[in-house]
Amino acid sequence: MPYTVAAIDDITQPALAARLQHLLDNKTKPVGSLGQIERLAQRIGLALGSEAPALKDPQLVVFAGDHGLAARGVSAYPSDVTWQMVENFLAGGAAVSVLARQNGIGLTVVDCGVRHDFAPRAGLVMAKVAPGTADALEGPAMSAEQRDQALANGAALVKRLPGNALLLGEMGIGNTSAASLLMSRLTGLDIVDCTGAGTGLDAPAVQRKIGILRDVLVRHPDAKTPLDVLAAFGGFEIATMVGAVLQAAAERRVIVVDGFIATSAVLVASALQPAVLQRCVFAHRSGERGHALMLAHLKAEPLLDLGLRLGEGSGAALAWPLLQSACAILREMASFESAGVSRQDEAATTTSPEA
Repeated sequence: MPYTVAAIDDITQPALAARLQHLLDNKTKPVGSLGQIERLAQRIGLALGSEAPALKDPQLVVFAGDHGLAARGVSAYPSDVTWQMVENFLAGGAAVSVLARQNGIGLTVVDCGVRHDFAPRAGLVMAKVAPGTADALEGPAMSAEQRDQALANGAALVKRLPGNALLLGEMGIGNTSAASLLMSRLTGLDIVDCTGAGTGLDAPAVQRKIGILRDVLVRHPDAKTPLDVLAAFGGFEIATMVGAVLQAAAERRVIVVDGFIATSAVLVASALQPAVLQRCVFAHRSGERGHALMLAHLKAEPLLDLGLRLGEGSGAALAWPLLQSACAILREMASFESAGVSRQDEAATTTSPEA
């Protein structure tokens, strides 16, 4: 049965937005002085439908899968690194493992389509569609049936997860190529502007990668709708992530988006259901070439700009304390009235709290 994309409600709430803004403007600070943190607090409040939002039991999910296109040398690393890094995540030794542990974030790794058989264990979800996608230069990366299975797997996963916040991570050698292809076809930007060094290609290798990706785009001229584009170019981990994003948005969870590949999944999900973006917080602007342009296309305001390009969900975990702080400001920071602090407009001689 074809996968049905459920409608995601528009949660524009002018009355709640006005109340949140009033609360922020009346905290003991000059108006707007907490900058982007105030905008973040309002976004989370609107996403959760609350004037006193609380983020509970956050879940970081690393979606893992292999790519047939990787055999053409579009990555600096061999495909075996995908399954090896999955083992590293599960052993607690990867960057995202450290950051999730540090911040008290639940970590789940999903085998969406890794070319390796894993032993069952805690923290690993088996949702393998196939052992890696097909070579997109020879045909679609996945069939429509495989795509729909991956989407359904992502939705089912989120339904089982606790909490009200989903942090997106991924692992898959070759998946910057898939993300670049998705971006180029869905935004209309030239593949040159969408393609970067990925895992660390040098300049000549990047040019070779661009040539391969341009050939892939030519190979699939009829892939134009979001779902057709996802099947033609996507990875099983990206497709599973799309399903997870759609389900999380339907449940009004806050979705913390990591870097280039995670943003490409949100690009697909928002092309299907634009209101998905109302639930998203974009953790950072990565060092991958196309990410800034993709964020601009989505009109997204990233929280951090640290030159990150690791993936895994590392940027989402690094940004997480900012979301907690934004919520705490709304819930706990005193108002001028409750603190007995004079406003600037009440007494022209009153200095600001920082003075």
